[in-house]
Amino acid sequence: MIEFSKLLLNEMEKLYKKKRLAAIILILLVLIPIFIYAQDAQMKQREKRLGTNDWRVVLQQSIIDSQNRLQSSGIPEEWRNQLTIMIDQQQYYLDHDINPNSPGAPTFVREFLNEGIAMFIPLLVMIIAIDLVSGERSDGTIKILLTRPIKRWKILLSKYVTLLLSVSLIILLVIALAYLLAGMFFHFDGLKIPVATGFAIENGMLVTESIKLVPQWQYILMSAGLAWFVGIVTGTISFMVSVLVRNTSIGMGIMFAALIAGAILKGFASAWAGAKYIFSVNLDLTDYLSGNLPMVEGLTLDFSIMILAVWGLAALVVSFSVFMRQDMFS
Repeated sequence: MIEFSKLLLNEMEKLYKKKRLAAIILILLVLIPIFIYAQDAQMKQREKRLGTNDWRVVLQQSIIDSQNRLQSSGIPEEWRNQLTIMIDQQQYYLDHDINPNSPGAPTFVREFLNEGIAMFIPLLVMIIAIDLVSGERSDGTIKILLTRPIKRWKILLSKYVTLLLSVSLIILLVIALAYLLAGMFFHFDGLKIPVATGFAIENGMLVTESIKLVPQWQYILMSAGLAWFVGIVTGTISFMVSVLVRNTSIGMGIMFAALIAGAILKGFASAWAGAKYIFSVNLDLTDYLSGNLPMVEGLTLDFSIMILAVWGLAALVVSFSVFMRQDMFS
């Protein structure tokens, strides 16, 4: 145990020296204010167009716009279903006097997690995960580590535990910085406002019987948990790529292409049902909380979690199997 603790401490020290976490903090400090400004500009533009900032009027206008789009004959069937569900959800908010987008830091954090779970957060995790093994192979330090009388699986496990700790820290940084920066721009109130969750969709129709209201802080915690799980899975797959590929840049390119492929495959969901078994298609877990209709037919929260878990476990098995047999000295 002492030996493993020293390995883990060594990995965390190397992570600190490489300034990976510092780079992530810098990225967040640059991008979050941009997102905040964009959201504020959008709100002001909408207020100018409608002549009011009353959320009920805004929501009613959004429903009207969506209904007008539904009348278009050229709209694809899957988008027609998306719009229908969205109209039903917005009408539910109006009928129950719930503002789904109450301005404030908590709402920004909730939306930031929803928008960033499938691409932004995995990219942040990749910055750390993709370099854990391939980076040391590139600079030759892995050879020094393997010459010590330490079992290989312990070495790799210490790197993987470092990844798990890093993912947890990344999620905390995303939430903390988003809340602080948005609070400075808007306000910090809104943790207790009600948010609707538990939307269910059956045969393309919105089912409201299972909907319940939870305080926004609880909704954020649920979203953060799902984002953490996505980060762990994408980090584990990136970790496998780091073991298989010697060059960090190539590994980063592979993972980035995989995430982009998932976004593209969603557009072909109606043509290829097998797309739902690709890990990057199942990353939008927070959509199930907000009730957004999945682009791929047959997707549910349980199914997506199961697929991601299988991919993560398979990647972990491959990582250890290859690392235990791989020639690291050539």
